[in-house]
Amino acid sequence: MQYHRFAKYIEEQSGIVLGENKQYLVNSRLSALLLRFKVPTIDELINRAMQPNIYKDISSAVIDAMTTNETLWFRDTYPYLALKNIILPELARAGKIPVRIWSAACSSGQEPYSIAMIVQEQATNMVHVDPSQCQIIGTDISPEMLDRCRFAHYDNHALARGLSAERKAKFFKPTKDPNVMRVDDKIKQMVTFKQMNLLGSYSLLGRFDVIFCRNVLIYFSNEVKSQILNKFALCLNPGGYLILGSSESIQGLSDKYEMVRCNPGLAYRLKGSNPFSKH
Repeated sequence: MQYHRFAKYIEEQSGIVLGENKQYLVNSRLSALLLRFKVPTIDELINRAMQPNIYKDISSAVIDAMTTNETLWFRDTYPYLALKNIILPELARAGKIPVRIWSAACSSGQEPYSIAMIVQEQATNMVHVDPSQCQIIGTDISPEMLDRCRFAHYDNHALARGLSAERKAKFFKPTKDPNVMRVDDKIKQMVTFKQMNLLGSYSLLGRFDVIFCRNVLIYFSNEVKSQILNKFALCLNPGGYLILGSSESIQGLSDKYEMVRCNPGLAYRLKGSNPFSKH
């Protein structure tokens, strides 16, 4: 396998660093594409993928396969508690309209829809953000993943991963297939999905009060991590929050943020811009 050449190509296209000796990962993620595209070997598939001008569909499918990561509802719990109990009340007290939240690298949609559910749930609090004044943007590099996000249908296996029975009953509707449910329209209409590569420009997205980028930076080199973190800072409104994965840190990568302990967990707030201001 022309592994090192392929790894360099994936890093150039997506920023993801495969590292050494990950041939098994490449094989496991790409094997299903052999039948789909009627290609005899992984090497031939990779060779075609690296010629996007000729094999656009194959190239896109290979990048999708290598960049799609595991996702579940309300992953790690604490970011959603921080959003509900700390961040959204701050925004409400500051009178922020609209409230804008970005789910970067949203995969199959569980994260942005989980955020929307939290916004709906906190609407019963005395101090709350009006769900109709909340804009949630989900972005991903994969067109295929974004199609799944917009379709918003999830099978029982996906629904069992992190979703309580109470939330399932409240925020999902049955479909003709007894093993599949769809996201309720009141949640679905809160989220807009757009294709975006984190290596590119974020300028067309506008500015945000909260950015979720969880369990994504771990796949990038330190140089790319630093670039992404500093670009996020340019996208945050004064007082804005960045929420990373539980094993991720900005230490040594960016000086644009201050750490905020949320008990449990932590978040990062844009420096020199606290508290949220009206505008």
